[in-house]
Amino acid sequence: MCGIIGYIGKENAAPIILEGLRRLEYRGYDSAGICVPGSNGLNIRKQQGKIDEGLAPLLEKAPLHGTLGIGHTRWATHGSPSKANAHPHLDQSGRIAIVHNGVIENHEALREQLAVQGYHFNSDTDSQVLATLIGLHYRKVKKQAPQLEHPLQKAVTLAVNEVIGTYGIAVICSDDPETLIGARRGSPLIIGVGK
Repeated sequence: MCGIIGYIGKENAAPIILEGLRRLEYRGYDSAGICVPGSNGLNIRKQQGKIDEGLAPLLEKAPLHGTLGIGHTRWATHGSPSKANAHPHLDQSGRIAIVHNGVIENHEALREQLAVQGYHFNSDTDSQVLATLIGLHYRKVKKQAPQLEHPLQKAVTLAVNEVIGTYGIAVICSDDPETLIGARRGSPLIIGVGK
C-alpha cells in the first residue's frame, strides 16, 4: 500500500504535494518523494524514512519550484525500504517520472524483456519497470507518430495494456511540463478540480 498525489495549477506544487503526502503517510512511511519539472528537466527529491524526518527537511534545504508535480509515500512491497527504491521513478531517458500504488504482477518478466533490450534498473521495484516500459513506448510513439498531440497519454495507454496487476499511477514528462497523466486499474485514484 502506498499513497500518491499529483498537482497541476497556479500555486507552487511542492508545498501542496508535501502536505498531501503528510495526509497519506498512513499508507506508507518507508520513504517519500516529489518530482517537479523545471527548466533543466525533472527535479526529484526523495528520502527514506518518515516525511518529517526525511523528505521535509530535504525540501527545506533544496526547495522545488513549479506549478505541476507528483509525490509518493511508500510502503515497500517490491524491494526493501531505501532511497533507491523510493518514488518517483524515472524511465531510462530521465524525461518521464511516475509514482505508483499497486502491484505489477508480471514485473519480473517485463524486467527481463527490457533488460534484453539493453535497459538497466537502479531499483528493485516493479514501479521502475513500469516507468521504463512507459519510456520505451513514449520513444516509439514520438518516432512513429511525431505529429500526435498527446504522445505521453498514448505511451501510458500502451504500457498499462502490457501489465498484469493493479495500479494507480501519475505520470509526468519533461517534454510536456504542463501535462499530468493519471491511470488506474483496481487501485483508487481520485481527481479533484478546483478554482
